[in-house]
Amino acid sequence: MEEMQISLLSELLDEKVLSAFLRVTGEIDALYDMDRLWGKGYSDWIYEYKYRRGGKTLATFYAKKDCAVLIIILGKAEREKLEAQAESFSENTRRIYEETHTYHDGKWLSFPIDENLSVPDIINLLKLKRRPNRK
Repeated sequence: MEEMQISLLSELLDEKVLSAFLRVTGEIDALYDMDRLWGKGYSDWIYEYKYRRGGKTLATFYAKKDCAVLIIILGKAEREKLEAQAESFSENTRRIYEETHTYHDGKWLSFPIDENLSVPDIINLLKLKRRPNRK
């Protein structure tokens, strides 16, 4: 992520949220060679940061004052994979999955970005969507 973007986020997010955001994006960057799209958020979100390749989105972050979330959309095949290995995910991730409504295009899982974010769970969810393409 570019210095300017980090600077803009540091004006919005407290240190713990920014640290968690940088930790998870660093892990994603290490595993995936993706287009990183930075834009204006929708509704009351100020910024959007999206990992995308080949017309498919891997994950999207949204940020506003003192708050950031990560959205991961799981389609049917990915949900089946997650359900088959549910015990390997934390209780919090399983709870978010179970409480999320299933739409026609999948489950839109929303993870708050904070010091409690399970980066290993996020990476494992992303691996259900797409194999890492960096060594």
